[in-house]
Amino acid sequence: METEDVIHGATSANATGTSNPVNATTGGSVFPTIDHNHPLYLQPTDTPGSSLIFLQLVGSENYALWSRAMRIGLLGKSKLGFVDGRYPKSRFSLELHDMLEKVNVVVLSWIMNVVRPGLLSSVLYASSAHKVLEDLRERFDKVNGSRV
Repeated sequence: METEDVIHGATSANATGTSNPVNATTGGSVFPTIDHNHPLYLQPTDTPGSSLIFLQLVGSENYALWSRAMRIGLLGKSKLGFVDGRYPKSRFSLELHDMLEKVNVVVLSWIMNVVRPGLLSSVLYASSAHKVLEDLRERFDKVNGSRV
């Protein structure tokens, strides 16, 4: 896989590595395939019902700890770039936008699984995992005056 200004997926590639968007056998479209090193790759265990961490965000009182645990969990799943802004939609080729949306909703579900019920409405109606974490940071990342 190449990582340049646009992250490309591989469709059925020929010997030169160029993609072939049409399946010659069936005449239909071939869905893009990606390998395990690609940022959009989801492991079979990367499901919406799974939880990355067991700490629930309740508000400002535990945001710093929750945020650090969440970042570690996302880094372990190679999905931190989707919430810290490194992988915006514009970085991916058009053929991968559906896969990007799939990764986004899986990451959103991981966040929904670890916030208190009163915060779900702000997560549930968000369009991107990146926007959700930015919103939660703005709301709950309060600097403790005694630490300054």
